[in-house]
Amino acid sequence: MSLEENIRKVRENIAAAAREVGRDPGEITLVAATKVQSDDTVRAAIAAGVTVCGENRVQEMTAHLDADAYAGAKLHFIGHLQTNKVNKVVGRVDLIESVGSEHLLEAIDKQAAKLGLVQDVLLEVNVGGEESKSGVAPEAVWALARKALELPNVRLRGLMAIPPVAGEEGNRGFFRKMRQLFVDIKRKMGDNEADMDCLSMGMSGDYMDAVREGATLVRVGTALFGARPPMRPKAE
Repeated sequence: MSLEENIRKVRENIAAAAREVGRDPGEITLVAATKVQSDDTVRAAIAAGVTVCGENRVQEMTAHLDADAYAGAKLHFIGHLQTNKVNKVVGRVDLIESVGSEHLLEAIDKQAAKLGLVQDVLLEVNVGGEESKSGVAPEAVWALARKALELPNVRLRGLMAIPPVAGEEGNRGFFRKMRQLFVDIKRKMGDNEADMDCLSMGMSGDYMDAVREGATLVRVGTALFGARPPMRPKAE
């Protein structure tokens, strides 16, 4: 199918999954994961109705920004962010979805202060406790959320997770755990409760289950663009 048809199909699937559980499809935002896509493909996705792009690598994001490829869409950074790359991301994206440590949170706040802005972030949760993945442990999320609330140039908007490879039941158990964690932390936010409105989870293989379990953002790449082209050497 064409890119336009893929986008339409994914949106239809999101809407169907939402209605199954009595949710308004309008509550869920499709984030097009544009990793290793060309400028022209990114532009085509936006022309076909994509409103949010998600980029994994700082180098690719910078190149797309220089080419104005994201024009007409919001931009999220969804990959692992090193502290020495914070100055290339803060203030250039609408949302950093992958903040999994106090050190990174403080670096973002410091850079945002230099620019005189407030950077929206999500806390990345290592919901499956996998050594190979970044993110904060579920039991440590509230401590990191409290830290975010103390920083004047950071606004905590919610949580993000990449669950383990799905087992027989799929990832619904992990998605349910994330939803409960999101609700629990939101209740503790006090005056900042209204800021916390994003639960980012679900990718091409499981985004419908993520929607059924409460996701407000789903990060979809392969289901939109097809199999990814070969990775270019990483030179960040």
